[in-house]
Amino acid sequence: MFLITGVTGTTGSLVRQLLLDRGLPVRGMTRNPSRPDDVHGDFTDPESLRNALRDVTAAYLVTASPTPDHDLAFLAAARAAGVRRVVRLSAIGTGEVFDGSVLAPHHLAADQALAAGGPAWTVLRPAMFATNVLHTPVVNLTGDAKHGVIDPADIAAVAVEALLGGHDGRTYELTGPEALSVPEQAAILGRREVVDVDPADIDPAWRSGVLWARAGHGARLTDDVARVLGRPATRFEQWALGHTLA
Repeated sequence: MFLITGVTGTTGSLVRQLLLDRGLPVRGMTRNPSRPDDVHGDFTDPESLRNALRDVTAAYLVTASPTPDHDLAFLAAARAAGVRRVVRLSAIGTGEVFDGSVLAPHHLAADQALAAGGPAWTVLRPAMFATNVLHTPVVNLTGDAKHGVIDPADIAAVAVEALLGGHDGRTYELTGPEALSVPEQAAILGRREVVDVDPADIDPAWRSGVLWARAGHGARLTDDVARVLGRPATRFEQWALGHTLA
């Protein structure tokens, strides 16, 4: 049995569908189950985690907390349940030091806890999601800085391969094949209204990462998607074909 946390989110929903397409048993964990293959799960409720993890062999772990607490609770429950493999969604740049600050310390703590022992593990550190520019207006925190923007479907496809095995102990930095700024992405997508936001106005918890990206560090590209999937990462223009405005 495969357990998918964040199953109603951007990548979790795609991971579930890809596993179902392969005829594999899947259970989605969510606070508000709405499907027969969903189960109630709350990272702050140990009993719900034990129930969600019953008979699970591999899990896809996605959390949204600014602290590692949810990840640590899940990993403790997964070890106790005998889960054999965990694939965790982290973020590009995690653990790097920029302007005196460690980027994404919550992700770093969770990634380190996962690697410290227990289930086999794979960590995925994707660049900016292509779907981030689907909102109208497009909010731009990073000015003209470029990003190795990635199709979430590529992230999900890599996650599925990791869940199936053969990628244990690996940390993959997942990017698309080209670096594009937010205004460039919005223009390709057909959403012309872009609102620039001053980093000073955003939550301090996320500010270091935004400044890191504004300094151009998010523009780097890797071939990790191609190495895992045996095909190139999806170009933004190709992804945009199904998402442009009428």
